[in-house]
Amino acid sequence: MTDISKARRPSVKHIFNLGFFLASILVVVAVWPPEKCETWSELLGSILIVSSCYLMLYLFLSHFRPEILEVTRKTIFIILIILIFIVITRIVISFANPEILFLIPFSIIPIVICTFYDARLALFILVITLILAGFIVPASFEFVFISFISGVSAIFVLTNIYKRAKIVYSSLSVVASYSVIYFALSIMNGSAVSGANFADYKLFLGNGILILLSYPLIFLFERKFYFLSDTTLLELSNLDNPLLRRFAEEAPGSFQHSLQVANLAEEAARIVGANPLLVRTGSLYHDIGKIINSGFFIENQKNGDNPHRNIDPVESSEIIINHVNEGVLLARKYKLPVQIIDFIRTHHGTKKAYFFYMKYLETEKSSTAAESKFSYPGPKPFTRETVIVMMADAVEAASRTLEKFNEQTIGELIEKIISIQEQDDQFADAPVTFRDLTEVKSIFRKRLLNIHHTRTVYPEKYSGDS
Repeated sequence: MTDISKARRPSVKHIFNLGFFLASILVVVAVWPPEKCETWSELLGSILIVSSCYLMLYLFLSHFRPEILEVTRKTIFIILIILIFIVITRIVISFANPEILFLIPFSIIPIVICTFYDARLALFILVITLILAGFIVPASFEFVFISFISGVSAIFVLTNIYKRAKIVYSSLSVVASYSVIYFALSIMNGSAVSGANFADYKLFLGNGILILLSYPLIFLFERKFYFLSDTTLLELSNLDNPLLRRFAEEAPGSFQHSLQVANLAEEAARIVGANPLLVRTGSLYHDIGKIINSGFFIENQKNGDNPHRNIDPVESSEIIINHVNEGVLLARKYKLPVQIIDFIRTHHGTKKAYFFYMKYLETEKSSTAAESKFSYPGPKPFTRETVIVMMADAVEAASRTLEKFNEQTIGELIEKIISIQEQDDQFADAPVTFRDLTEVKSIFRKRLLNIHHTRTVYPEKYSGDS
């Protein structure tokens, strides 16, 4: 488990990506209105103002979203979103009628950010962008205020971005917010917002229509920056997906196991604040490598036919462990996103195939030299989502071996499995807390008890009605 103070300490990657912030500052100052940079003192003032905004953004990311500063493409994405709207604003001020500023769809910022991250980050980036734009536009207070309220309304509507209607609702909420606030400012102080006429309200309508561009922009950013939206996750988790259909046909036992893991892990992710849709999708694909040599995995064996009886433990271990590499190859063949492939690579971490390892030790005295042959290649889970799937995978598989199933036995099993994983340092690279583990154990216990609940024994003629 990670140490919070260590997680917030700037890394070499943080410092490297700080260069992109400095470059962005120069771009913003370059598009600053010339009248604000006529003298050296004015230029210095502009640089300090822009730098203070970017410093706040950098500190926010380093404290609350450090993973963004660890990945260059994610850092560039955040900076690019801000620069695009600052440059567009400057172009409109310089070459067009300043009144059409209200046509610029600033609410696209929170929509796109919410799709890939969360509402808190979306709100912060919206505020930073509007503050920088406010130094460029005329009647800056009114412009920033109206745009801020409209952007916030879009965030409130975006509870489920993967539902297409949500974008339409966001568009309507933005149009309504612009219209109401603009009208209120007009009647409060007519001189503050001049030219309040029907043409202005048409601009608000146009702004709402432009917000519908969010979908193609989300698709573009997703492909270019290797992000993963909820829309894509829903498509991947559809059981009619070609790879999942193949999984169900060629390794039916493993497929059913993956479904149960998905149910366990999704609920746990929801409770601890992880991404439940990502966890569910990753769970469905984590064992797809078992499609290859499916008969060597016990859940797919029929009539007690176990091919491991005829081969030595080293070869058995190699086949079992290799399902991770086979899964990665299949995932790449079917062009699964790298975030889903991470679940395949990490769901066993660096653990050993203990059954075959112990079987090997029964005949061989040397264990140290052979340990690597029985160890999974890793890496260890490095996100809360991948940790949850590792735990759910092990717990669900082990629960099938219980002869007596009640609250005590399942509780002891869960404690034992997760304690072993923790002692093996499988959670060392992931930002999980002891509280997360406690909540996950509780959810697993409840869900497994529900799955394996006792059923009433009916008379034979009614046995099919329950």
